[in-house]
Amino acid sequence: MTTAAMVGFGTKQAWLAVRDAEPGRVLTALGLRDLGPVSWRDGIDLAYLTDDRVALTPPLPGAAGGSWVLATGRWLLRPGTVVDAPGLSARLGTEVQFFATHRVTELHRWQRAVDGQPVRAFGYVGQTGEVTSWFGEPDAAERSAGLPPELDEETTVLVAERDVLTVAAAWSVDPTGLDGRPAPGPLLIGAAA
Repeated sequence: MTTAAMVGFGTKQAWLAVRDAEPGRVLTALGLRDLGPVSWRDGIDLAYLTDDRVALTPPLPGAAGGSWVLATGRWLLRPGTVVDAPGLSARLGTEVQFFATHRVTELHRWQRAVDGQPVRAFGYVGQTGEVTSWFGEPDAAERSAGLPPELDEETTVLVAERDVLTVAAAWSVDPTGLDGRPAPGPLLIGAAA
């Protein structure tokens, strides 16, 4: 199994970032069946090409000196999948972030929960120009991505895929920047029950 280089992801995809966790614990918390290790290329391909597989990275260095496990897959975008960042955060006893971006429909979302408590949530659908979720106050990373300090009826919000990646980089890890970097180990693949 080749683990020499990481493969980036993030565009037209959803992922979780879990601080200071082990991939196996994240897999269990998500209720996924462990299918074992796989190379980065095969794992990222499965995450993009199937709707019932999730690829989990080994812990990666990231923002705030943290170690971050990223879990990615189209399964996280499925209508029947509920991504409960505060619930996962409570079960794992750590910070959990959720990101989703799909430039075709211009669906862009992020959430952040710490110790089971929601800290921030933002959702936007560009096709309609609708802000679908807004909880908490935007931090400096979100404001640099173009969000206003608060939302009111006169405020126009315009968010793109690059903005999701900007927030991910500031909060944890920008997964598009992983491509070609030395891999710390293989991915772990989980399957929906």
